[in-house]
Amino acid sequence: MNNRYPFELKPLPYDYNALEPHIDEATMKLHHDKHLKAYVDKLNETISPYPKFHNWYLETFLCNLFSLPEEIQTPVRNNAGGVYNHNLFFSLLDSSAKKPVPIGNLAGKIDKDFGSYENFKDLFKEAALKQFGSGYAWLVIDRNQNLKIISTANQNTPLELNLYPVLVIDVWEHAYYLKYNNRRNEYIDNFFDVINFEKAEELYNKFFV
Repeated sequence: MNNRYPFELKPLPYDYNALEPHIDEATMKLHHDKHLKAYVDKLNETISPYPKFHNWYLETFLCNLFSLPEEIQTPVRNNAGGVYNHNLFFSLLDSSAKKPVPIGNLAGKIDKDFGSYENFKDLFKEAALKQFGSGYAWLVIDRNQNLKIISTANQNTPLELNLYPVLVIDVWEHAYYLKYNNRRNEYIDNFFDVINFEKAEELYNKFFV
């Protein structure tokens, strides 16, 4: 897929119903085909009049927002962030494992930094529940090579904060409301049953090992 202008809608790496019953098919179609596509289209529309930036990668925009003309900084943050966050979120979901758990180097680091995976889950859920309104909860690596749990509002990304993502949950209402209504806590609990820890381990090793 093209990671530079013109950006393209990245296909899901599984069928729309692959995450049932944890995340329903209708939500996945709406989330991917409508919400993510809107961010892709709006990002292209925003960047189109600025050929100087047509060779920038998606991550380049998010790490260099204040190098952009002031009039497009906010729409780029919102729409490039929407593309980046959604692509990462969808890639970190997988229905093939039953009760997935961290593996490899990430498993050891979670135990070291949080005491246990169960304790990590409690802290991660707390961050996701406390995120007011729209946003995300993240497991990230900081510049000191420590794991941290953070939340971000709207489509802001950890890249702006010089943090590198390992795991993310989308807590915008469109990510869960069709199935769970206002039961965000139930959605978060079920999210832990569809995490792609092979992908999380890949991200961890990319930035840490």
